[in-house]
Amino acid sequence: MGVPLYEAKAEFFRMLGHPVRIRVLELLSQGPMPVRDLLAEIEVEASNLSQQLTVMRRSGIVTATRDGSTMVYALAGPDVSDLLQAARRILTELITGREELLAELRQATTAAQAR
Repeated sequence: MGVPLYEAKAEFFRMLGHPVRIRVLELLSQGPMPVRDLLAEIEVEASNLSQQLTVMRRSGIVTATRDGSTMVYALAGPDVSDLLQAARRILTELITGREELLAELRQATTAAQAR
């Protein structure tokens, strides 16, 4: 019997759970990029970037092709970009909800202090 789907999903999200990986995926959503361009955009050591790219390549979320002496990385498919956009929408809603709650709390505190 295989791994339950919920466990496979949890493992997938764990793989995504690193800021450098998320940043790489955001950059690759714009199109394939050579490693040197990724390094220029992400302020990490080359060895750290290489390690993160290896994790993502092994998971199948990115692909790597050689162009002469340069490795060029790309998203394995458009669904990753869609997932990142969905995460952005969810975070925007969460932050907006928190701001509204904070405003209500401040208003209630001000009203209580005025009494």
